[in-house]
Amino acid sequence: MIKIAITKGRIEKQVCKLLQQQGFDMDPIFNKNRELLIETKDGISMIFAKANDVLTFLEHGIVDVGFVGKDTLDESDFDDYYELLDLEIAKCYFALAAYPEYRTKTFNRRKRITSKYTKTAKEYFASKQEDVEIIKLEGSVELGPVVGLSDAIVDIVETGSTLKANGLEVIEKISDISTRMVVNKVALKYKKDEIFKLVDALKKGDH
Repeated sequence: MIKIAITKGRIEKQVCKLLQQQGFDMDPIFNKNRELLIETKDGISMIFAKANDVLTFLEHGIVDVGFVGKDTLDESDFDDYYELLDLEIAKCYFALAAYPEYRTKTFNRRKRITSKYTKTAKEYFASKQEDVEIIKLEGSVELGPVVGLSDAIVDIVETGSTLKANGLEVIEKISDISTRMVVNKVALKYKKDEIFKLVDALKKGDH
């Protein structure tokens, strides 16, 4: 049996749809109520979790395979896994966003940046050799510039509608985000055939 942890919501729906298209029995998953762990007749045991928890289950060997967004991988300190597949679904991107005047403004102090994704923000500004103050916000990071807490934000952009509604715009795209299939290194040794059967099915379903 392959044990899978999958990010609840959009990733869960899209990955399960791809598997269903390749003949996997996903009916128990599509018809689940509040169950958090479901086993299918194809020998798949699937748990549904928040993105960060998917990596926790993978790290501790509770599951063999995880489906999670690249943003979660980038923000995590856990790197003891193999990334086997970019599913190219649930696409969006990290961006630096601010009011338009940010482009031409002269700063006589450290810039203040609000973000949920502090690791990504730090690495982005380090790559530009800029020393900035990163302020973590858990909620709507757009509030940073709106209320004067920050000069700009680093956030995930999908449609850009929230930015636009608050007068902000993308200053620079940082990196692309999509759903990745990652695998526990030990599991790949012992369940190689089953795992690559899953990889092959998802590759076919992706085209």
